[in-house]
Amino acid sequence: MSQENLLAITPTQFVSWLKERQIRRFHLALNQDTGQVFASHEVLQPLADFINNDTRDFDTHEGLFFQISEKQETLQGAFVHRTCRGQAAGGVRYWSYATMEDYLRDGMRLAKGMTRKNALAGLWWGGGKGVMAHNPDQDKTDATLREDIYRDYGRLLSALRGCYVTAEDVGTHVVDMANVFSTTRFTTCIPAELGGSGNPSSPTARGVVSGMEAALEFAGLGTLEGKTVAVQGMGNVGAPLIGFLFEKGVSKVVAADINPSLAENLRASLEGCLSSDQELETRIVDVGDHSILAEECDIVAPCATGAILNPTTIAKIKARIVCGASNNQLEDAARDDAALFEAGIIYVPDFLTNRMGIVNCANEAYGYVNNDEFIERHLQRDWEHSVFKTTLQVLEGAKSAVLPPAQMAMKLADELSLQPHPVFGHRGVRIIDSLLNDRWFNHA
Repeated sequence: MSQENLLAITPTQFVSWLKERQIRRFHLALNQDTGQVFASHEVLQPLADFINNDTRDFDTHEGLFFQISEKQETLQGAFVHRTCRGQAAGGVRYWSYATMEDYLRDGMRLAKGMTRKNALAGLWWGGGKGVMAHNPDQDKTDATLREDIYRDYGRLLSALRGCYVTAEDVGTHVVDMANVFSTTRFTTCIPAELGGSGNPSSPTARGVVSGMEAALEFAGLGTLEGKTVAVQGMGNVGAPLIGFLFEKGVSKVVAADINPSLAENLRASLEGCLSSDQELETRIVDVGDHSILAEECDIVAPCATGAILNPTTIAKIKARIVCGASNNQLEDAARDDAALFEAGIIYVPDFLTNRMGIVNCANEAYGYVNNDEFIERHLQRDWEHSVFKTTLQVLEGAKSAVLPPAQMAMKLADELSLQPHPVFGHRGVRIIDSLLNDRWFNHA
């Protein structure tokens, strides 16, 4: 099949295509000597060629590894971007994709974002992301189906020998992480009863609040008290974020989501908690409806899916600040970062402020203490690598250099991401080399 056809089919059709050729596992890996991506199977080289020619999302990713889950025929991937600072770390997303190109691009963007996020946070981890493509013919709420696919995902990680360590992300829950943990040791966000850190959504929301406070200070707009915030998404991070915003004294939150039950749960959780001068307005919207971004407000917080800041939506933004939790908010990093900058909108890069999920769980194997200083310092104002300090550093540096803030943040993050791990060096790429030499995909 041609490159164009492979990219245009759905992940479910791609699974069928792979099965016809008796391919269960495969990779698209970087040749460190030539800088070119090659496929494990000749018939898949068109996908490698597509990546080699891509200048938007591909950034010398060290390896992309895939399998079809054994029982539920779900396409599962582990996208490894850069492992200089340590094993690639990032959550596993369970999401729907219209085409294989959408699937591959999302995985590459997310993995690159984790490299930058971990580096800016001062963590000794590299960047990676897991992506599983939901089959629309399957009921993703079915417990048996979820147990099967997440256990199978754990087996994929075990096969990859630790070059990538997964965590919780969109579409994945704590019980799913328990199923991953049942078949691999290369995971975090394990349920607390199994010795893990549990759901990282609340710490993530706290980090976004710190980013908002830094942006307001940079703009000379005071504090969150009395402000109006529009939040896109009332899910795992959006809901606790809204609670924290009201605790900080915001006067109004306008929130939108495609899921009515999330709005009902949020309103129930905040019943009796708001003062007489505080208001929560919730809206149920259709998939693809981004009208919340055009709300009259002080801050817009994208907390749903990525790639929602583009020429169409940016032109309608009325807020002075954009700061949210969702990954890869810019559809095209260079183009849309510049557009926000030129419009006078202060954009706080997502990988700068939504770090607290990975901070909360990345080092859980080292045990727990109350009020852990290695976690809490990220939310303070005096630590040099805190969310607040780093946000101010990026925004002030961008202003001085007359650069869009995401460009400034990426420059700083990319420099940090090239620092080798102080103990293990660039071990991740050595693990990948061993996988390729042993033809790991033949051992399914």
